[in-house]
Amino acid sequence: MSEITFKNTRFDPDLVEFHGIAQQMAKSVGYTADMAVEKQLAQLLRLRVAQMNACSYCLILHTKAAHDQGIHPAKVAHLASWQESTMFDAAEQTALSYCEALTAYDLAGFAPLHEAMTEHFSETEIAEVAAIVINMNLWTRLKLAQGATPVLES
Repeated sequence: MSEITFKNTRFDPDLVEFHGIAQQMAKSVGYTADMAVEKQLAQLLRLRVAQMNACSYCLILHTKAAHDQGIHPAKVAHLASWQESTMFDAAEQTALSYCEALTAYDLAGFAPLHEAMTEHFSETEIAEVAAIVINMNLWTRLKLAQGATPVLES
């Protein structure tokens, strides 16, 4: 099978130590971090942010990570239309709504979504969900700015 690599088409983010900052945060809330929030849910949130921000690098990385986490392939493929699905439980739906509001900066709708999170998650888990979404938004915007373009190597 061919490998996918990425080339920067705009700038090298390490010129301003951007990768180092993002990697430091990823140690706490990235896809290999040990957290209180359920690992599969965390991965769905990362992938949803990647979808919303159309980040090729993150879509490829986090689709593979979702499969590696054991998330059913149909659930991964169906994530973009989660609102029209019965594949996601109430806690996942609440977290995905929160994720989307935080990513889209829905200031008016955010407070009730945050309150709804308390029905399913502890204070620590809510903080982790917010950090996961914030971290993914940082990564997606970094990869967009640097022009991380996928290249299929044969």
